[in-house]
Amino acid sequence: MRVQDQPAWLLHHRPFQDASRILDVLSRDHGRLSLVARGSRSGRSRLKGVLRPFLPLSLSWVARSELGTLTGAEVRGTPLELTGEALMGGWYLNELVMHLLHRHDPQPELFDAYSAAVTGLRDGRAVAARLRHFELDLLRLCGFAVDLERDAAGGEPLDPGSTYEYRLEQGPVPVARREGRLVFTGAELLGIHARNFAEPAVLRAAGRLLREVLTFHLGGRELKSRRVLRDMRRAVAVPADSRADEAG
Repeated sequence: MRVQDQPAWLLHHRPFQDASRILDVLSRDHGRLSLVARGSRSGRSRLKGVLRPFLPLSLSWVARSELGTLTGAEVRGTPLELTGEALMGGWYLNELVMHLLHRHDPQPELFDAYSAAVTGLRDGRAVAARLRHFELDLLRLCGFAVDLERDAAGGEPLDPGSTYEYRLEQGPVPVARREGRLVFTGAELLGIHARNFAEPAVLRAAGRLLREVLTFHLGGRELKSRRVLRDMRRAVAVPADSRADEAG
């Protein structure tokens, strides 16, 4: 199979043999795949400065097996200069895609959602809200959508004034208690469903819920970017109410 000029993002790369690299990329029409970029670590490589994350790319490759070979790469947009929590948010998006999206599963809608999310991080504002939007899109497109409209016990619409426990393999179940790791008000769950992340209480609830849901679907794996972000916050001792704890 030969592919020409495919819009793509580089998610991760690692050394391969003497001067080459293996690239993990997200492409618009071919999904997530791995490519060998031969000679790309050489100082004389024409790909120097091109093959890097957060840079919109147009890639060409040939594939005779699971591992394809890169035949061309061009920049198709402006590099995204991400710093601080926005940069860690970008790495977090990359890790989520790497671990949750199956290889060679074309997902144009997911490609567009990733492009919008990582581009939106450029201004460094509303990082947590942008990540929550993408998490919900990713879960839905991977077949793990969270049901935040009806209770799992009786199928009744959620009552904003009632309290629910979100059970990972069922959904929201009415409970009498108001405390617990996955206990939320109906108003919070409905706010998450509506993506009302301008409301701080909804944003905090979304971070708490989606962290648990994603950890479940990741098989308990802790993402490196999440750990680094947590360590960064501890180092600068940011007050709890101003943290983007929801950012990962």
